[in-house]
Amino acid sequence: MSGKPLLVTIALLLALIIGSKSLYIVQETERAVKLKFGEVVESDVAPGLHVLIPFVNKVRKFDGRLLTLDTRPQAFLTSEKKRLIVDSFVKWRIVDVQKYYTATSGDEFRASDLISVRVETQLRNQFGTRTLSEVVSGEREKLMADVKLWLNDPTAARAKASDVAAETANLLGLAESLGVEIVDVRIKKIELPPEVSESVYQRMRTERERLARELRSRGKEVAEGIRADADREKTILLAQAYKTSETTRGIGDAKAASTYATAFQKDAEFYSFTRSLKAYEEAFSGNGDVMLLKPNSEFFKYFSKPNAAK
Repeated sequence: MSGKPLLVTIALLLALIIGSKSLYIVQETERAVKLKFGEVVESDVAPGLHVLIPFVNKVRKFDGRLLTLDTRPQAFLTSEKKRLIVDSFVKWRIVDVQKYYTATSGDEFRASDLISVRVETQLRNQFGTRTLSEVVSGEREKLMADVKLWLNDPTAARAKASDVAAETANLLGLAESLGVEIVDVRIKKIELPPEVSESVYQRMRTERERLARELRSRGKEVAEGIRADADREKTILLAQAYKTSETTRGIGDAKAASTYATAFQKDAEFYSFTRSLKAYEEAFSGNGDVMLLKPNSEFFKYFSKPNAAK
């Protein structure tokens, strides 16, 4: 009798162990496949609680979230045969878990290696069709978009491309071959190798200096034009002002002459008297000036003849 409780206990423990191994949970962030003796019998198992047969079935779970792959810096040649060191990263995720498992045996490191090789190939192809200026500035965004298209949908990329490399002629997209989707490809940094950096920088400096000289020359030309216009305007204004002043002076002199003539005609003696007084005022207003004149000079006629002006 003492052996029966022990057997019951062992049976319960075995049942508990088998029961625990018969249940598994797939999280919302996971992608899973169910295997039977190593073969996939259920692909993309839905999230939740599931049952399997212990020792017959096995479940492999993988991260279904967006993953980041930092690729190693690689050297690529531009269409000008300029060597560049390119550092990039890739955002990817699993879209077909069965293909992913079949292609990689569920090994994320192997998947990363396969993705890296494809990304490197496409970056090399895209850099090889562009100049240094294009990959550094205007064409950079398009380059990354083209790499992404070639990785995800080579058929569409071939339809858009004018020249298709031999190694990409029959290329499958990563979703078809690996069960993954490339969400984004980003270039973090593009550097020139040390041996060519100085020559490129010197060429850039020369170009900037040439542009600066050209801009200064244009500015000098514009400044000279403005200065010439200002000088011409100044000459015109001065001429007009001189003309106006001479006209005004002529009118004033004419009026003065007319006034003097009228006064002289009305009373010649009085006019002569007032002119003499004006002359006396101007002659004797100096400081210590000396004038030598004869007493009977015409200048002093109104001194010797007080009643001459009456």
